[in-house]
Amino acid sequence: MTDALRKASTARRIVLSAIATLVAVAGAVVVAVVFLHMPTDEAPLLIQLLVTSAAISLAAGGLFIWFSQERSWNRISTKLIGAHVVGILVVLINVGVTAAAMMINTHDLSLLGLLLGYSVAIAAIYSAFVSSWISESLRTISSAARQMAAGDLTVRVPETGERELEDLALAFNMMAGRLQAAFHRQRELEEARQGLIAAVSHDLRTPLASMRVMVEAIADGVASDPETVKRYVHSIQRETVNLGRLVDDLFEISRLDAGQVTLRLEPSAISTMVLETCESMHAQAKVRGVTLRPRVNFGIGPVLADQDQIQRVLYNLVQNAIRHTPSDGAVVVEVLDLGPEVQVNVADTGEGIPTQDLAFVFERFYRGDKARSRDAGSGAGLGLAIAKRLVETHGGRIWVAQPIGGGSVFSFTLPKTGS
Repeated sequence: MTDALRKASTARRIVLSAIATLVAVAGAVVVAVVFLHMPTDEAPLLIQLLVTSAAISLAAGGLFIWFSQERSWNRISTKLIGAHVVGILVVLINVGVTAAAMMINTHDLSLLGLLLGYSVAIAAIYSAFVSSWISESLRTISSAARQMAAGDLTVRVPETGERELEDLALAFNMMAGRLQAAFHRQRELEEARQGLIAAVSHDLRTPLASMRVMVEAIADGVASDPETVKRYVHSIQRETVNLGRLVDDLFEISRLDAGQVTLRLEPSAISTMVLETCESMHAQAKVRGVTLRPRVNFGIGPVLADQDQIQRVLYNLVQNAIRHTPSDGAVVVEVLDLGPEVQVNVADTGEGIPTQDLAFVFERFYRGDKARSRDAGSGAGLGLAIAKRLVETHGGRIWVAQPIGGGSVFSFTLPKTGS
């Protein structure tokens, strides 16, 4: 706070103190006249005593408030002790003036002064004790704040003591917890960014290098026979398609992260979507020698979904299952009614996913040794990550399980209309 603001704040406190004192004087006069039935001839003396007492109190209180703003008084313990001492001194002065006006003898006045002096000492002692308790709690919070400034976001302070200090400690701990969570989130995002750059670089570099070699072989005449050229061209086309899918997936995941995907939610028949997905992928499954079997129930109520986005989730899961199912295997897509929601299971008879990989299969660019092995058209490892984000955006859940008999089962749920 600047000196000008500090002086303005001090002046405002003094004015408020003066107003409060005048209100107290008026209140005392009203009580004396109305409730104590003071004789009319004694009222001027009472008013004179009250005004004198008020003037002394204002002078002492104003000086204390003014000097308490100085740097040397800038401690809670000093201000608290000073306030108690000034208060007792004001009482001493007021009582002394009143006693003198009432013509109390010197002996009684001295005894009264001794008792008031004793009161000053007791007030100072207890003020010191109280201020030490408050200062100790504040020092604990201050020490924790310095630790946090030094980088220790795990520091917390005890939420004990007076209510105001307890509230302050609670607010400090809440702030520390949020800062720690934000720091961890920032670190996770940075690690994800670095991983994303590394993964994208790898997934772009590998097909581009392969395409470059084949193009140069054709251009230099190294691959000159029609069969080899045809095979190279087919490979280049396949890699071009894969690169296009990678770019599309990267664009989609970036839109999901930025919250730019707007869902067009409407009542949708999940069984119909499953059946359409299986029909569109029947040819792909047949080429790989995999049997694709949908198990649907058209009696299940509609779900609230964006059909295009859920169709993409189904496509990713079914394609992933076909890819990892050997010839003569089967992929079963099943729809279950769970009351307020619908569950879709995509089960395959493939090699399964290693236990250590189960927790990571929905991460971007993650490929386990078996679950995400790269083969022709295996994609960039973003399909399951996109599926997870889309399902969760719909208010559903997605997970993977390993049946005892082998293979994998990817499942997700969607809320029904009106649930």
